Amino acid sequence: MLENASAAGIVDLYYLDESGFCQWSDSSYSYYFRGEQKRQEQTKNRGQRISILGIWQPMMAFLYTLVVGSLKSHHYVAMLNAQADEAELEFKKSGKIRVIVQDNGSIHLSKYTQKHWEEWRAKCLYLFFLPPYCSEMNLIELEWLHLKRDELAGRMFSDIPELAYHVVQGIENRAAKNGYFARPLSV
Repeated sequence: MLENASAAGIVDLYYLDESGFCQWSDSSYSYYFRGEQKRQEQTKNRGQRISILGIWQPMMAFLYTLVVGSLKSHHYVAMLNAQADEAELEFKKSGKIRVIVQDNGSIHLSKYTQKHWEEWRAKCLYLFFLPPYCSEMNLIELEWLHLKRDELAGRMFSDIPELAYHVVQGIENRAAKNGYFARPLSV
């Protein structure tokens, strides 16, 4: 129903999710020629994790923020506050509401986050929560898969800045290949 409303120009439909990256890329995302053994030279340690919070409007835009460590509710709220401000402007201009499809992640449902729901709705930003265990319905999951499998597969990174650089490069490469824009957001 939401996809039909988006196709009809009634709503702006976005998909939100988080993903994580480590200095050691999972070899299962890579391939090797028949007869070759999978082998990866590993760095001294696995290092810290980089977490990414992304919002994707299929074939239009990919907005994201990177943090070292875990994402917290305040990162999520800051990103959605910016989305709510944009949604309010878009509604005044075109009459379209913005809907963000997402899973039931803990930062999406925290008490801190719930305090903002009414404010976001007042600005024409609506959240659509997917049923549990239905990640295939969140189209941004394919972006994470391609980013990990096609852009970063089978690679080891010496430190967090190098990993962050390559994650951003991967996002920009996917955007350029597929004709949409990618933009980092500060939260």
